[in-house]
Amino acid sequence: MVASDEKSAAAFRTIGEVAAATGVAPHVLRYWEERFPQLRPVTRAGNRRYYRPADIALIERIAALLGGEGYTIRGVQQLLARERSKSRGATPPVSPAPSAGDGPAPSETNQSQHELQGEAATLARVRVVRDWIAAALNDDRA
Repeated sequence: MVASDEKSAAAFRTIGEVAAATGVAPHVLRYWEERFPQLRPVTRAGNRRYYRPADIALIERIAALLGGEGYTIRGVQQLLARERSKSRGATPPVSPAPSAGDGPAPSETNQSQHELQGEAATLARVRVVRDWIAAALNDDRA
């Protein structure tokens, strides 16, 4: 836990103080606020952030998981979400393991369909741009 000579251990800290104490840059702290719903510092006028001792402990834990233990952002998100659901008494749903002949799990199928739709939309946009460029080139040549 971060403590300084000037403030008590329970005092709120600014983003600069937290960055200096933890070694995590302010822009990274702001990014982590977007990625980790558990990290929510108190904000005051002008969007000044004030981190509680619990926020600082979470920042130190995230930094250790990402830097020291080799987790990815997504891995830390999943780990914290599992721990949060366990602390609430809920258990995450467990789906049975698919057998070899069952095909992909429903969530995998939905994800694959969503990815294909995204790729098809991107391809359609690329074709529109290609046609627009071709028309512009033909106008210049004429």
